[in-house]
Amino acid sequence: MKKFLLALTAVAAMTASASAADLAARPYTKAPAPLPVAPSWTGFYIFGGGGGGIWDADTHTQTTIGGLPLVGINQRQGGDGWFGTVGAGYDWQVSPTWVFGVFADGQFGSLKGTIQDQAIFVAGNIKNDYSWAAGARLGYLVAPNVLSYVNAGYTNSHWKGTGLFSTISGLDAGLHTNDFDRGGWFVGGGVENNLNIFGITAPGWFMKTEYRAAYYDRKNISELINGTNVSNGTDISFKPFVQTISTSLVYRFNWSGPVVAKY
Repeated sequence: MKKFLLALTAVAAMTASASAADLAARPYTKAPAPLPVAPSWTGFYIFGGGGGGIWDADTHTQTTIGGLPLVGINQRQGGDGWFGTVGAGYDWQVSPTWVFGVFADGQFGSLKGTIQDQAIFVAGNIKNDYSWAAGARLGYLVAPNVLSYVNAGYTNSHWKGTGLFSTISGLDAGLHTNDFDRGGWFVGGGVENNLNIFGITAPGWFMKTEYRAAYYDRKNISELINGTNVSNGTDISFKPFVQTISTSLVYRFNWSGPVVAKY
């Protein structure tokens, strides 16, 4: 009996040792890697770029005193050209997919076309050499680093004065117009994306392409006699509509690319 009890005790001891060895040999398993956290679009940004534009304007001539058209023909004049642009803004990401922001920018270049007085057959080149705008935009994130947006706001444009020439002889008509500014409003839209989508490691750098349509108030441009700067009694009525497309590089100060949550 004593031998039998000793044998049972030995078997129990060996079984416990084997179980402990199995527990010690169990391999360590790492926790699953955390998912990347998309960066926020909230923050300040600056941009610069360039583009092209076209404009047209409904025109007619009228007397300075009476204000009635001298001729019954309304015309649409136009022009085109290139420009550079710079600006800055601030965005708020108000939800996982919606972004709201405010911005201001300026355009500098040469959108050149013609104006004319149909009554006395004179015409001249007129140029929109700079403009500025301030407004707001609302965007939807089609991807964490791609924003599709629409915008609108106030805009102001500057137009250069011009000398007027006879459309019959091509000679100087002895008349000119002065520079003027015109305000209005604009609507537009575009797409902005982080440059990392092209395989470039560029934290903070984006590209945006934008279309804009600007509607300006009517201006009665006085025809002035050279030398005296006195009106000849006639104005050229001018109401411009400007369309532009631009592409800009954008730098976002708060953007560092996707980050991974740490535990």
